[in-house]
Amino acid sequence: MKLSATMLSTLVVTAVLSTPVMAQKQTWTMTSTWPSSLELMQIDKHWVDLANQLTGDELKIDFFEGGSLVPSGEAFAAVESGTIQAAGDWPGYWAGRDPAFSPLGTHTSLFNAVDYINWIKEWGGDALFNEVYGKYGMVYLPYGVTNNESGFRTLQPIRNLEDLKGKRLRLSGLEQGKVLERLGGNQVSMAGQELYQALERGVIDGAEFSTPNVDVSAGLHQVTKYWATPGWHQSSSMFGVMINKEAWDKLSPETQAKLKIAADANLLWSMSFTEKRAIDGYQTFADAGIEINRMDDESLATIQNISNEVMVEVACSGPLAAKVYTSQVQYLADYKGWRDASAPFNLGRSPDGPDLDKLKACLK
Repeated sequence: MKLSATMLSTLVVTAVLSTPVMAQKQTWTMTSTWPSSLELMQIDKHWVDLANQLTGDELKIDFFEGGSLVPSGEAFAAVESGTIQAAGDWPGYWAGRDPAFSPLGTHTSLFNAVDYINWIKEWGGDALFNEVYGKYGMVYLPYGVTNNESGFRTLQPIRNLEDLKGKRLRLSGLEQGKVLERLGGNQVSMAGQELYQALERGVIDGAEFSTPNVDVSAGLHQVTKYWATPGWHQSSSMFGVMINKEAWDKLSPETQAKLKIAADANLLWSMSFTEKRAIDGYQTFADAGIEINRMDDESLATIQNISNEVMVEVACSGPLAAKVYTSQVQYLADYKGWRDASAPFNLGRSPDGPDLDKLKACLK
């Protein structure tokens, strides 16, 4: 059959329209709230490396250490405005915007690392992260977790609650500051990279920052003599990446899925990596001759009771905060029977956390 010019033109157009169009490779700029001097930045970098390997020709993420593009405290606003596409963070830094960020980042004496993972993956936590960050035009991928933080690095020993009174302690977190104040201490807000000089000069009496290895990277073993354990102020901590929603929506569903896969893989890696590094950090403090003091059980029980009161107070200060806390404590209630029945071989203690009915009342 002989094709006419019109028929030939129609076939060519049809073929062109039916040929898949390769999406143009996108490039994102990403930063962190952590400078390179603090080991926490390794969690962000590891996710970027995984994401770049998985997405291949679809997306390239250019990563810059915290403070190199914008001040660390301005990373949230930079992603929200679209100035950059992404930033690694700790949610607790943004509790001044909405108290719901506080329980997304940590608690005093509640979740451990596996509790956070369980809650995120099977009890609706992932959706709540995105509901909170979604208010600010962002998508959030939780991709890092640590177990409890070191405790306080101090110039004078803290062995009990009496020793806390009057102490000026660097402490992050909305919930954490309220608990410390009720125990008689004074919260001082300060960036991690400022702690060395502040302790060296006696501007503060002590400081918490993170796990032992991160505290080593901040040089705290060189300027303190005592270590007060356990890290009741942050029984576990979450980290992740804030992504501008418009930038996220420009990705194909396949690329979005790959970024989520990278986040899940990073979440598991971060827990084992930071626990191994915590051992190394612990040994560094021990070798430096730091005196380690552990709070007695009675003091820890008092801290738990005050923490429970504060968690209810923070939950009732905003509708999203109430929603997050209620979901988390409901998870603990759901998990308690099996956890207790399998003790001591499951996930440790069942936290004696805040009253679930009081939290539910805040939802109304």
